Amino acid sequence: MKNFLKITSIIISLLVFSNNSVAAEKVEYLKTDWSFKGLFGKFDRGSLQRGYQVYTEVCASCHSMKYVSYRNLAEAGGPEFSKEQAKAIAASFEVVDGPNSDGEMFTRPGKLSDKFVMPYENVKAAQAANGGAYPPDMSVLVKARGGGVDYIYSLLQGYEDPPIGLTLDDGVHYNKYMYGNMIKMANPLSDGLVEYSDGTQASIEQMSKDVTTFLMWTAEPHLESRHKMGFKVIVYLFILTVLVYYSMKKIWSRIETEV
Repeated sequence: MKNFLKITSIIISLLVFSNNSVAAEKVEYLKTDWSFKGLFGKFDRGSLQRGYQVYTEVCASCHSMKYVSYRNLAEAGGPEFSKEQAKAIAASFEVVDGPNSDGEMFTRPGKLSDKFVMPYENVKAAQAANGGAYPPDMSVLVKARGGGVDYIYSLLQGYEDPPIGLTLDDGVHYNKYMYGNMIKMANPLSDGLVEYSDGTQASIEQMSKDVTTFLMWTAEPHLESRHKMGFKVIVYLFILTVLVYYSMKKIWSRIETEV
């Protein structure tokens, strides 16, 4: 009995030590200059448009964006494609609609009012195509992950060969920024994978930054207007504070004079 208790205490100690070691080995995320950070932050329009291109050509085959419509691509505060460009983008996709007068579903070119086309018909189809893993919807992914934009940006650049002695299952990849360091998504980016229409060099770092910027916009489409409103509120409160201060000073000066 004593031996059993001794062995149990050793096991518990090892588990606690292991957990503390893992907690202590927190990986610091990669940093970059985000244009949308800070009180006066704004989205880089070029980066948003390039990010949409990376999403469409690389990510959209697996990841959906069910809360974003094609019309949003032309709205102020976003990528700000022209209305004609947004219409052309929407029309390049086939949308299932219906039923028609014969009671049958049919396909048609997309319209501005349509949501982004889903890559799979349902969750089961997505899991079947990805070895049982479900690719998460990217609409608000930045807000759903601890670390936000820094985590997504780092994850896309964090693929490495596993440490010596670590064996991965088939279809599992090592990523030093992934929770647990194991991820089923293969490395999606490689230098020159897309050809940017504005001539920007499509390095892994650049594509990671652009698509993360785009994901930040889909998660917070009203970020710029919120920043503007916040600035106006601060100015208003400052002016109000000054007026109240001088008003109170004037009132107290009269009281002191009467006394």
